[in-house]
Amino acid sequence: MTLPQRIAHILNHGMAALHPCVYGELNARGAIGEIAADLEREIALLCPDRDAKEIVAAFVARLPEVRRLVETDVTAAYEGDPAATSRMEVVMSYPGLYAVTVHRLAHELYRLKVPIIPRVMSELAHSKTGIDIHPGATIGERFFIDHGTGVVIGETCVIGRNVRLYQGVTLGGLSFAKDASGALVKGLKRHPNIEDDVVIYANATILGGETTIGAGSEIGGNVWLHASVPPNSRVYNNQPAPVIKTRSS
Repeated sequence: MTLPQRIAHILNHGMAALHPCVYGELNARGAIGEIAADLEREIALLCPDRDAKEIVAAFVARLPEVRRLVETDVTAAYEGDPAATSRMEVVMSYPGLYAVTVHRLAHELYRLKVPIIPRVMSELAHSKTGIDIHPGATIGERFFIDHGTGVVIGETCVIGRNVRLYQGVTLGGLSFAKDASGALVKGLKRHPNIEDDVVIYANATILGGETTIGAGSEIGGNVWLHASVPPNSRVYNNQPAPVIKTRSS
């Protein structure tokens, strides 16, 4: 198998560990054992100068917290979508929940400075759902992406708890600093901060590492923002209302 295929196999066991009633035939404990063995092998190949067993042990130790976070995401989707008939439906059929679950696994590996694997995980979810979340993004509990297609969340984005995004939302970089030779400067804060209890509607674009959307705010559809807004703001696209005409009989 290629590396992406092997990582897809690891992801399947990760989903089984977090949702044992839905994914795979393994119980949660068996899935975690499979993840540990496969990850240890891949990390040993990618990082021969590091202790793969120690990295995997740290990752496995974080899985209970990851599972808790994912359960809050399931609840947010179920409570936030009137079309959801059960939590099982959310787990089995919501692309936003799938992409966020993959992100929570990938983010733990990113925090442990594991190369390549977390990014491949995120791209596997991207190809499946149309939702692009960089594994470096920090996302709080009760995160819900409704519909989801076309959502982009950049590496240095920080998102609080109880945040909801709709399709086509971009949380991206505004500009990229360059050094004296013209090369991009890496490691800078480039993406916005979204505080608690924010709702961002379809196709809104929020850019910049110094941009903060204050808690309790609502960002309307098609809004373009690269400046901070205070808590409890309501930001809408200031275009003329659509003109509705009826055909004459």
